[in-house]
Amino acid sequence: HSHFHAADAADTTDTCAWNSDTYGVRNNKAGQAWYDSLFRQYASWGVDLVKVDCISSPWHGDEIAMIHRAIQHSGRPMLLSLSPGPTPLADASAAAANAEMWRISDDMWDLWSKPASAPQFPQALRNQFALLAAWNPWAAAGHCPDADMLPFGYLGPHPGWGEPRQSRLTHDEVRTMMTLWSIAHSPLFIGTNLLRMDAFTENTLTNPEVISVDQFAQNSHPVVQTADTVVWMAEAPEHAGDYIALFNLSDKPQTVTATWQQLGIVYGKCPVRDLWERKEIGYNTEVSAKLAQHASALYLAQHP
Repeated sequence: HSHFHAADAADTTDTCAWNSDTYGVRNNKAGQAWYDSLFRQYASWGVDLVKVDCISSPWHGDEIAMIHRAIQHSGRPMLLSLSPGPTPLADASAAAANAEMWRISDDMWDLWSKPASAPQFPQALRNQFALLAAWNPWAAAGHCPDADMLPFGYLGPHPGWGEPRQSRLTHDEVRTMMTLWSIAHSPLFIGTNLLRMDAFTENTLTNPEVISVDQFAQNSHPVVQTADTVVWMAEAPEHAGDYIALFNLSDKPQTVTATWQQLGIVYGKCPVRDLWERKEIGYNTEVSAKLAQHASALYLAQHP
């Protein structure tokens, strides 16, 4: 519906690093008209979420703003997801102003850790703790720093990195990843073969009490961050209590404890619920767990 041509909109100097036949879009009237026409089509299809790749690392601020405007012009609300990571922390306010989610790291795979000197790809789970903490001020209703997909269960027939395999993550690491993503308000997308779903993976992905932390927790933030110990907390909805996540990043077992005083919980003894085990564990003024290497625990301290 415009007099522009594709050549007026395409920025042929901006090719995607891993897909050389993909061009960026110029920040001009032709570029905006192209995006407007594209998102009108998406709106006519009833699209709810659009993920745009090769746009947030390096940061294409003008183009992201054009996409945001095109969604507004389309007349249909759509969630905008920006990829790949790492999205620059310096552009956090622009990310939050234009998108609902944005990747905070390079692609996440089934690794616990890797040397600091290693390339950004693939990302390792241990590295996400510091990144999610750094992005925490921008995690709020409608804004999700995206720690990437959950590489659980069977990764195949074409994983995208490496050969088809069962995820290298241990059961404790899988639960830790799900706990961290949930309390840090990251979107939960699974990267697994649903046809080869094992019982542990299915139970991990379908625990309603853990999912509710990701979906409904408020004011989520890290409380303790040391080399080997991390504690996060968040408010449960409707003043029901506080969610508390304990993490052992060490390569050996350790006991992790968080007292009500540390957490700023003003009540005395509270009834505590273990969300992974889905059972009440009694009244207390702290949560404490002996955690295996790379393991975690997730609790709800219920307000009286």
